[in-house]
Amino acid sequence: MEKLIKHIRNYLGLSQEELADKLHISFAAVNRWENGRAIPNKIAQSALYELCNEFQVPVYEFILQKIQDAVDSIENKGNKVVLFHGSKSGISGDIAPISRKECDFGPGFYMGTDPSQSLTLICDYEESKFYIVSIDMDGLTELDIPTGIEWAMIVAYHRGKMDTIKNTDLYEKYRNRTNGKDLIIGNIANDRMFFVMDNFFMGNITDAALVNSLSALQLGRQYVAVSEKACKAIKIETEVGLSYLERMFIRNISEQNRARGISLANGICKDHRREGLFFDEILENAQKGLRE
Repeated sequence: MEKLIKHIRNYLGLSQEELADKLHISFAAVNRWENGRAIPNKIAQSALYELCNEFQVPVYEFILQKIQDAVDSIENKGNKVVLFHGSKSGISGDIAPISRKECDFGPGFYMGTDPSQSLTLICDYEESKFYIVSIDMDGLTELDIPTGIEWAMIVAYHRGKMDTIKNTDLYEKYRNRTNGKDLIIGNIANDRMFFVMDNFFMGNITDAALVNSLSALQLGRQYVAVSEKACKAIKIETEVGLSYLERMFIRNISEQNRARGISLANGICKDHRREGLFFDEILENAQKGLRE
């Protein structure tokens, strides 16, 4: 927290006394914050938030730089991939493939290539933790899912959207798609993509609109350890602390990104509304195949 306050003060070009005056607190309080002898309470952090907003201080960029500095300090050896993980309550005990069942690729330990995804996932939870992790890819059997309808149908299966066509060839294809794998790699269905995915499942947009939205939104990638072997290959490199102030800025960015993503996706879906198949048509075709 002390480094962040220094970054803010230096960006504003203020002395400790001047920052204290703007926040209506004592010089001694700011001095203790910057020396790491005290942490500002929520009231003080809220005041800092308002000040930063007023003068457009790029706090979110400061957060990303803090994370990048931590990544740069990690020793890179062998076939190791550095990733990010957000947990609403923190990691305790051994890492295991025990996320809730209806995640994108089923139960697993989820990690991402983009820190923003993990940050926005946990910003509303005070007990949450942000981790930089690594996974040693040597000896792991992986499935890399390309962006497109294949990805969407795998997500549909794992979210229970294909349960009405059980016993069809299409259902069995996606039920077995990830069998025998240690690691699943594919796009993240983040908060920008949830809107598009839900509209696809509800029959409001076609698979063509969905695929074009996937490409345009430039989502990060997720690595999902779905076996014990893959989980044992994961190492927690470091935990990056997030203050109340930082969480407020992360929440703002999350809301802005979601609004921009929905606006972009709406335009794409409109442009492709007459192309491709709707989700219920895909399911109906699978049921026809079963009857035939």
